Amino acid sequence: MAPNETTLPTTEDEWRVRLSPAEFRVLRQAGTEAPWSGEYVETKTEGMYTCRACGAELYPSDYKFDSHCGWPSFDDAIPGAVKEIEDRTLGMLRVEIRCARCDSHLGHVFRGEQFTAKNTRHCVNSLSIKLDPKA
Repeated sequence: MAPNETTLPTTEDEWRVRLSPAEFRVLRQAGTEAPWSGEYVETKTEGMYTCRACGAELYPSDYKFDSHCGWPSFDDAIPGAVKEIEDRTLGMLRVEIRCARCDSHLGHVFRGEQFTAKNTRHCVNSLSIKLDPKA
C-alpha cells in the first residue's frame, strides 16, 4: 500500500507491514531517533515535508530552521496538520505532536525558547517525515 492512498491501516499489525521496523518504532510507538542521525537534520532543500506514514502535508520547507538540537526543527505546521497531546513520560511535562490524519508520532513541540519570531519549535524525527522536493 502506498503512503498516499486514502485508506489507512486500522491495526498496528497493518502498520508494521507498511513501515520499516525503525519507522514503526518512531511513528507508532512514539520512539525517538538518536540526535544528529536523521536524514533531514541539516537539509536545506525546498519542498514540502509530509508524514512518512500517510503522506499528509505537514511542514513547508520555509518553516524549517536551524535549532542545533539534533533533529529537524520547524517553527509551525500547516494549520490542522498536527495535533498536540500532553506527554508526561520521562518525569516531565512535554507536548507530543502527532499527524492529525493518521495519529502517528512526529516528535514534540517546545515554546518560549526564542529561536524564531513565532517562539515555537516543532522538534521532529526525520523518520516521521519525508521531503517532497520542489520541482
